[in-house]
Formats: sequence, structure tokens, C-alpha cells
Amino acid sequence: MKKTFVLAILFILPIVAYLFFASGVNNFGKLPTLTENVNDVSNINGNVSLHDKITILGFLGSDIENKKANTFNLNQKIYKRFYEFNDFQFVMLVPKGNEEKVAELTDELANLADTSKWKFVYAEESQIKDLFLSLKTDLALDENLATPYVFVIDKDKNLRGRDEDEDEGTKYGFNTVSVADLNNKMVDDVKVILAEYRLALKKNDPNRRK
Repeated sequence: MKKTFVLAILFILPIVAYLFFASGVNNFGKLPTLTENVNDVSNINGNVSLHDKITILGFLGSDIENKKANTFNLNQKIYKRFYEFNDFQFVMLVPKGNEEKVAELTDELANLADTSKWKFVYAEESQIKDLFLSLKTDLALDENLATPYVFVIDKDKNLRGRDEDEDEGTKYGFNTVSVADLNNKMVDDVKVILAEYRLALKKNDPNRRK
């Protein structure tokens, strides 16, 4: 009898522990909010908004030719993996006057994936700077109004990131130059925020899949 009891405990405990930790990830895993109420791009372009969307926000700048590698990294590692999720978009701020360069870039991206979730917003210098400053990060735009970093914005226009990153402390954005940063950190964080919203949707509508 004692042997049976011991064997049962040894068999059941690992299962209980697994269910406990799995439940913890699903119920309590949440990407920290670093900045609330980021400026909405709808103030610049009324056809695009951060509200009610999970957004990857970037600042492409005017030197688009030299930012193609960054964009392709982001497209291959993040966009192609997640773009089919509902309410998910990529928004890139670009200085006015670069429409033709962006058209060329979009054509190249279209050879790699459906580009319907890529949104390019053309803005004045002051508008780009104001939006970037509203993120309240420790990063800066370069002389072309660009940064290699992209940012995760939730449906309430809050900047999400890591407040206890092992390398950076507070991690506001993800470096598109670094495939390792995209693969090892950004993929995980996008999964977390999508899971957070999917869980909320399932609670409200059990029949909704994404």
C-alpha cells in the first residue's frame, strides 16, 4: 500500500507542478508598460491609428536605402511570423518627400510577404520628433530622423517592453540591426502581448481563434 502511495505521489506531483506553472504563464505573463498614452499617428494621418491595434512602431528616416537591411530583418523575423493576427500592424514614420523610395521598398517587401499590415506614415520633422519624444525612452533619433529600434505599442497606445532586461535594464525597443535581438527577445515579447490579448478575447468570445 505504501509503495503504491509513494509511486502515485511521484507520478502526480510533476503533473501538478507542470499545470501550476503553465497556468501561471497563461494568467500572469504580461509585458510591462513603460510609457502610457503615446501620441497617436492619427494626428498625422487620419487613415492610420495606434488605437485598438497592437503596433510595431518604427522610425525609418530619410536614408531609406541604408535602412533596407533593418526592414528586411524585421520583415523576416517578426512580420512574417505574426502579421496574420487580427489587429496587428507595423507602422513606420517617414519624413515627407520619401514616397518614391518607400514605394520601391514596399515592392521589394511584397516579394517576401503580404505587405497589407505595413503602414508608412509621412510626416513633418516636428511631428516625427514629437511622436518619438512621447515614447519617453533613453534612445534618440539620428540626423535622418531614424532609429534602428522598433517599439511595441499596445491597443491603449502604451509602450510595452522590459523593465528588468538582463542586458539593458529597461528595454524600450528592439534593435533591427541585431538578428539576435529580434530572435531572442522580440519574438518572445510579441508572443506575450499577443497571448495577453488572445486570452482576453477568448474570455469574451470563446469561439474566436485569433
